[in-house]
Amino acid sequence: MGRYLLFVLFGVAALSCSDTLQVSQYRAIKGASWSKDEAVEFTFKEIDTTGNHNMFITIRNDETFPYSNLFLIAEMGYPNGQTFTDTLEYEMASPDGRWLGKGFGTVKENILWYRENIVFPVHGVYTLKISHAMRKNGSVNGVVALQGITDVGFEIEKGK
Repeated sequence: MGRYLLFVLFGVAALSCSDTLQVSQYRAIKGASWSKDEAVEFTFKEIDTTGNHNMFITIRNDETFPYSNLFLIAEMGYPNGQTFTDTLEYEMASPDGRWLGKGFGTVKENILWYRENIVFPVHGVYTLKISHAMRKNGSVNGVVALQGITDVGFEIEKGK
């Protein structure tokens, strides 16, 4: 029985390991209150410059997040000085109010598509800056402190 259990555990561990994940980074948002003036910045290097990759933005939110969607500004900086800026919108809750994403308890993790089949053509340090662009309906000014976002991150995996 002990050998069987050990074999099953080894098999599960082997299957759960993925060689497609290239980079994964997170930053905690202090007090789960994300200031509109504070972009979360990541840097990475040593990425395969010959293959395609998929990029994801990862957001963890708790039950104090007051919206059903999330607007983000993502700025990708390349080692050669080029930058690309995207305005992104993601659904965070279903129409009936249930949080999307995975997780137990009050925190849900949403892995959101950012860029598909991207190639990193240059060796060097890349920068990704993510900020929120939330506004209340009818308001010109943005939400100063976005409540309920506990962590912001990103992942890069090898494309298929």
